[in-house]
Amino acid sequence: MCGKLSKCSRLEVILIVCLALMTAVTMVLLILHFVFRESKGKLSYFSPAITPHWNVYSREATANYLLGVGRADCTGPVAEVPLMGYANPDQVGGGLLTRLYSRAFIMADLDDSRRVVFVSIDIGMVSQRLRLEVLKKLKSKYGELYRQDNIILSGTHTHSGPGGYFQYTLFWITSKGLITSSLNAIVNGIIKSIDIAHQNMKRGRLFINRGTVANSQINRSPFSYLENPASERSRYSSNTDKEMLMLKMVDENGQELGLISWFAVHPVSMNNTNHLVNSDNVGYASYLFEQDKNKGMLPGEGSFVAAFASSNLGDVSPNTKGPFCINTGESCDNPQSTCPMGGAMMCMAMGPGNDMFDSTRIIGQNIYWKARELYQKASQEVTGPISSAHQWVNMSDVSVELNATHTVKTCKPALGYSFAAGTIDGVGAFNFTQGSVEGDPFWDEIRNQLLGEPSNETKACHKPKPILFSTGEMTWPHPWHPDIVDIQIATVGSLAIIAVPGEFTTMSGRRLREAVKKEFDSHGMARMDVVIAGLCNVYTHYIATYEEYQVQRYEAASTIYGPHTLSAYIQLYRGLARAIAMNTVQDLPRGPQPPYFSITNLTLLPLLTVDRAPVNKTFGDVLQDVRQQYQAGEVVEVTFVGANPRNSAENVTEHNFLTVERSASTSDSWHVVQNDASWDTRFYWIKGLLGQSKVTVEWHIPHGTESGIYRIRYFGHYRKRLSLNHTISVPFEGTSSAFEITTP
Repeated sequence: MCGKLSKCSRLEVILIVCLALMTAVTMVLLILHFVFRESKGKLSYFSPAITPHWNVYSREATANYLLGVGRADCTGPVAEVPLMGYANPDQVGGGLLTRLYSRAFIMADLDDSRRVVFVSIDIGMVSQRLRLEVLKKLKSKYGELYRQDNIILSGTHTHSGPGGYFQYTLFWITSKGLITSSLNAIVNGIIKSIDIAHQNMKRGRLFINRGTVANSQINRSPFSYLENPASERSRYSSNTDKEMLMLKMVDENGQELGLISWFAVHPVSMNNTNHLVNSDNVGYASYLFEQDKNKGMLPGEGSFVAAFASSNLGDVSPNTKGPFCINTGESCDNPQSTCPMGGAMMCMAMGPGNDMFDSTRIIGQNIYWKARELYQKASQEVTGPISSAHQWVNMSDVSVELNATHTVKTCKPALGYSFAAGTIDGVGAFNFTQGSVEGDPFWDEIRNQLLGEPSNETKACHKPKPILFSTGEMTWPHPWHPDIVDIQIATVGSLAIIAVPGEFTTMSGRRLREAVKKEFDSHGMARMDVVIAGLCNVYTHYIATYEEYQVQRYEAASTIYGPHTLSAYIQLYRGLARAIAMNTVQDLPRGPQPPYFSITNLTLLPLLTVDRAPVNKTFGDVLQDVRQQYQAGEVVEVTFVGANPRNSAENVTEHNFLTVERSASTSDSWHVVQNDASWDTRFYWIKGLLGQSKVTVEWHIPHGTESGIYRIRYFGHYRKRLSLNHTISVPFEGTSSAFEITTP
């Protein structure tokens, strides 16, 4: 019996051991099954630090970067402040069409060892003062995390944003000085957008795509472009760069974060008769994309951020009908852009729409449609390390090696006669003409008496440019133009962003991109996607090619460092690309630091005075009310007793001047459906006498608007005197009568 029991016990032990092994194997297989399945896009059971290398669906295999996006208002004062872009002193703010935003994108290596920040801002251009203020605030908040070498600040180049944020004297003339409320609004908006992006960083992926944008641009200086070698021009199908390059951002779970699009077009669909602050055609493209992705949100709200950034737009216009004489209707597409009757001041280019609002909508919509198509189809993933290189350079004294035997130099800044002519997008004054290669004794004498005669050295350096303003030799009360300029490249994997401090023409941009790409290729970084980001970090006007410079149209006359400016930039940016490719960025000399002038509120803006309401009226009262009924396509208009909108800018950074509200049918409440950032609303301020003013709000009812009961509200601040030396701003609001929108 014992023998039999002994045999049974051994058999039972063997069976038990086998069962245990089978159970263990089964458990391991089940665990592996769930790990594989769950880590494909949901929850992984392993922390990122200990994910096994054999797990092909791990976060390391899907996420390549840490990504953060953020958007913040940077509109600033919308009244009385000159608009920056056309240099027209009569073009001052008188209301608001769309708000201006700063859009920030942070991209970092997964281990967060390196990061870069790209910020696209709805302003004319980035000034040196603006950049220095931003860097100072970021340093106080984040220490050495965000620096001049890894932050790119790029202006979209809208010509309908407030000016007054420059420290160099030339830009004070048409901006009425340094306006702190304008400067602070932009600085605070940039900082806030970076803060939001910083706080919301998550693991994610980048994709790139490119495509051609049709019917949205022309070359506004074709006669300059034709001066470039025929052999070079034959390599391109057009005299403008029609390609859009788009960078798509998603998190590791596929959630959409945002995009950056670079496309060369001037945001001048709104012409120099406009007085409403707005972000022009590229801003409208951002508006459309963000409204599409942030469903149910008001403009400026929602987590998805879409930036349509500037590129080499120097000679590229959105006014696709071309230049015509506004007095006779005949073409003025000639080398001097002049009309038989009225001269250059009559020659203006027209957009594709019925008016400037319609043209802005059409061009912005074209850009948006292409970006949406590229976004949906983006499949080329960006991978690889992040790097950035930056130097400050004295651009008035750069030696350029053209070849083995010939060296040239850049010049002290100067503007030519054709600078005063303006362009077909916005003409100048006094009938100066484009293409001037000789000066005028009358204007030369006035210049010599008021500003001083250019030195013979500067005249010789800038030939064949006849110098109108020798800004590099003008130092009162501060220098008129910058000498110290930022040059910068940031690389994110296979994408290289060249941050340029001005407006490169089409061919200038092509030469720079090609030179940088060749530099990367020759040092082991092949097949880089190279894009130019325009109007970055400091503004130095235009950069034309040497050949374009010879005919001295507007862009060439505004190439302030002389005929070899482009060659100097190509040499400098090749050096940055080489340093990145060879991992020697740390050996680059920082260069001479730019100056920071001690300027406070030096401005010629009218003083803010006490606001007054008409007799028997108070602020916010309705002066002209709405009708009782409207249909889609019509315009609702209401006029209120108003106050100076600058009072609101002095008090708050973000402030809605208006809302369109719909009555909720199920309760006694109102729901905001549009605000002053909406494309369909317009806010006009009309200054009256003795401190009185009016505000007119328009709502252009879009097709598809839901029928129902609506109203319009206006919000402002009026300035009240408490004592002889003390005034305060008091908030108020006004409300229209309710009106009905019916379906036809």
